[in-house]
Amino acid sequence: MFDWFDKLAERQTRQLAQGVSRRHALNRISRALVGAAFILPVLPFDRGEAKAATHGAPGKGKANAAAEDATACEYWRYCAIDGFLCSCCGGSLTQCPPGTNASKVSWVGTCHNPKDGKDYLVSYNDCCGKTACGRCMCNTNLRERPGYNLGLHNDINWCMSNDNSMFHCTTASVVGLAEA
Repeated sequence: MFDWFDKLAERQTRQLAQGVSRRHALNRISRALVGAAFILPVLPFDRGEAKAATHGAPGKGKANAAAEDATACEYWRYCAIDGFLCSCCGGSLTQCPPGTNASKVSWVGTCHNPKDGKDYLVSYNDCCGKTACGRCMCNTNLRERPGYNLGLHNDINWCMSNDNSMFHCTTASVVGLAEA
């Protein structure tokens, strides 16, 4: 019944095999995969929700109060954080909890302080050595860059550079003023 289809497929396959070497086919496939690896991380995604949360969203009075609470995700220093807040896990805004060590590497964000109207560089350090805290999870991606720019990317286990790579929580330390 489908004999004609089988013959057509066989003829096309033989013709392709005679005209294209394995090396040529592998070369084309690898080029396509490498090209996709460069294109996919750069695809756009919607950050409208994050923008609404920081620019005149309803309930602005609550947002202003949260902007000064170091245990709230809306705190101004947490503009590029991804992890459990150490201020909820036995540490503080800038100190790891007892029994954990700060990661040897970190990522940075440029956060706007609403009190003085200035932008600051904030260094985010994961605290390593214990299992995940599980309290006050925040994932804010304002001005985050795709994964190919690792120093500005917050979705990496930064504890991998330490002897004990278990992630516990994240601190947010002001490094200095951001200059334009």
